[in-house]
Amino acid sequence: QVQVVESGGGLVQPGGSLRLSCTASGIIFSLYTMGWYRQTPGREREWVAHISVTSGTKYADSVRGRFIISRDNAKNTVSLQMNSLKPEDTAVYYCCATRGPPPNYWGQGTQVTVAS
Repeated sequence: QVQVVESGGGLVQPGGSLRLSCTASGIIFSLYTMGWYRQTPGREREWVAHISVTSGTKYADSVRGRFIISRDNAKNTVSLQMNSLKPEDTAVYYCCATRGPPPNYWGQGTQVTVAS
């Protein structure tokens, strides 16, 4: 059974930092591109970043230079370091595992709220 579980969400002030983690089990983690998406009420889920099986990274324009995605294949974990957070970063953040689009497996999401 495949499980994708996010953690690390919470409330942070504008300009602050937060680190999200995601652990995947039941898959050969090293064979999957791992990604982060986010969603706010009434809007479609938005791609944030992904990291390939060779650890190549890509970011949405809205987060490039502020967010850093990384992976640890030994721990089946992908992380998203979020710096210089803005209120518009407030969303539910979802982790996903992909062999080829669309994503194959999703986590349940973790809430990130940026507010003073």
